[in-house]
Amino acid sequence: MTNYETIIVDVQPPFARITLNRPAQRNAMNFQMVEDLIAAFAALREDRSVRAVVLSGAGGHFCAGGDIGDLQAAAQMTEAEQDATVARLDVLLRAVNEAPQVVVASIDGAALGGGFGLVCVSDIAVAATSASFGLPEVRLGLAPAVIAPYVLQRLGPTRARLLMLTGARFDGVSAHEYGLVHEVCPPEILEECTQAVLNELRQCSPHALAACKTLLFTSMRQSLDESLPYRARLLNSLRQSVDGQEGMLAFMSKRPPRWAEPSE
Repeated sequence: MTNYETIIVDVQPPFARITLNRPAQRNAMNFQMVEDLIAAFAALREDRSVRAVVLSGAGGHFCAGGDIGDLQAAAQMTEAEQDATVARLDVLLRAVNEAPQVVVASIDGAALGGGFGLVCVSDIAVAATSASFGLPEVRLGLAPAVIAPYVLQRLGPTRARLLMLTGARFDGVSAHEYGLVHEVCPPEILEECTQAVLNELRQCSPHALAACKTLLFTSMRQSLDESLPYRARLLNSLRQSVDGQEGMLAFMSKRPPRWAEPSE
């Protein structure tokens, strides 16, 4: 596996873990981290031995947002260079959002700005009660411009307006109430709660998971009539697939499917 400057990637099928690794900066996202994350998700994209990717941060924080030093440096770039740099963040958000694997965010400490955006593009988010969420850009004279569509998709316009326009901080309990995260737990059992999610995913076919990810985005982007042929073909193809046959046989035989075996 490639060595990265700002992240740690640990692949142990059927799961992988990507750890943001700038603890002295509370894992603030600099230009290099954006590139490292894009490369890591690209490397995992076609790996069907990995059915879920855990995204977490080192040193007690998830991600404190964009690196202020890099943001200041960007102001000295040409307009074309600035546009290209900003576009790379959207490439990252799309890569996480549409990864064929299930992306599980495990959140402790700060999840602000760009880190908040990463939470919004995760499939499943587990947070410590003590985690700190927020969109502080307006308090810095900025706006969460790149992550805004993902915040709106995750939270809806009413909640997004409140959080984007006030920059207010809130904890993991409120994040769960708002629908930003799916599970919340005391910080001392965050890893245990994350593992519980992975245990659920262990029961799921890796090919079916990838198909479900594509199904979700196709269904959101197309009308019912437009997506019907695709949805019908998908069901028929999965029903005839090796995993589909194995899953139905295992169910009738009252045994776990082969992909759920601990030895995998």
